[in-house]
Amino acid sequence: MIRSQFPTFRLAPTLAALTLSLSLAACGGGGGEQTGTETGGGEQTGGAPSMSANIKEAITAQVALTGAGATFPAPLYQNWFVGLNQEVPNLQVNYQSVGSGAGVEQFTAGTVDFGASDTAMKDEEIAKVAKGVLMLPMTAGSIVLAYNLPGAEGLKLSQENQVAIFMGEITKWNDPKLVADNPDLKLPDAPITVVHRSDGSGTTGVFTKYLSAVSPKWKESIGDGKSVQWPTAKGKFIGGKGNEGVTANIQQNEGAIGYVEYGYAKNNNLAMATLQNKAGQFVVPDETTAAATLATVELPENLRAFIINPDGEQSYPIVTYTWMLMYKTYDDPMKAKGIEAMVQYGLTTGQQQSAALGYIPLPPNVVEKVAAVADQISPDFQIKVK
Repeated sequence: MIRSQFPTFRLAPTLAALTLSLSLAACGGGGGEQTGTETGGGEQTGGAPSMSANIKEAITAQVALTGAGATFPAPLYQNWFVGLNQEVPNLQVNYQSVGSGAGVEQFTAGTVDFGASDTAMKDEEIAKVAKGVLMLPMTAGSIVLAYNLPGAEGLKLSQENQVAIFMGEITKWNDPKLVADNPDLKLPDAPITVVHRSDGSGTTGVFTKYLSAVSPKWKESIGDGKSVQWPTAKGKFIGGKGNEGVTANIQQNEGAIGYVEYGYAKNNNLAMATLQNKAGQFVVPDETTAAATLATVELPENLRAFIINPDGEQSYPIVTYTWMLMYKTYDDPMKAKGIEAMVQYGLTTGQQQSAALGYIPLPPNVVEKVAAVADQISPDFQIKVK
């Protein structure tokens, strides 16, 4: 039986049922027992034909791949790996959701076959990897401010107030600045509990890069990075490990607010704040507004693009690609083929599952660009995305 590393709190009932269905199919479908922490997250949608025929032809012996990294895309990635193993029993992928920081460390140390990070590796990090690095944006998603404040659904937060809450300058829900943005809500005289990541996190990196872009004060005093010094002396701050831990802390603490990936908030029925964007508009986080943001970005040849407080009336302000980290060369030719096969599955069948789990399907031109870069890993496999 496939074992899920995620605590049961984070699966909504429908998602949990789909997970069970996938797990039972994987255990009884002739693919052998999978080890590690794969979990299903949704069903394959649409009814488009499978793109796995060339994978089955290429993977003629057992290939086991290990990866580690970002929690942000973990529900989607793990769903892919269950589906891939069902279609190609010879190929098994074990992905550990340990956070972007730990994922980059393990990838750099060579203890995994691939890594995953919500922030692209820096040049100085890439220089430490002897086998070379390919950074492949495999999906994208929004970071939302989820909160637990019964009776206050529809909360609006200006960019100024977003910064002030996480700087510990606004510590009460009925602060006049929040009331001014939300005249129709009855905000309680209650303390705000700020929930942040306690581990090295690409989600933190993206969120703090955004706060630095909208606030010179934030940039100068706290800055951005996978880990930052939160101003805990100014208010009530608590940490949670992974998007899972932050989600749990928000659920368990009335008056809490924290930053998590949209899919975690959506699948756990958390309230999400409507955020002011660069154009001054208040935008609801959903798949449509996130896609509008993604459309404003031209992906460069090295596939390393940061979406920081973008222009656009309908753009949601905090959207990011998330990357799989691959070596340019692999000592084992079968693993090289397995890596390319995994990438192909994610770019084709995997993209059909994105929206249901709260992620943004990659635009076709991005899919083709990623496929072209990844196709250099193995001379014995050709990635097909059409």
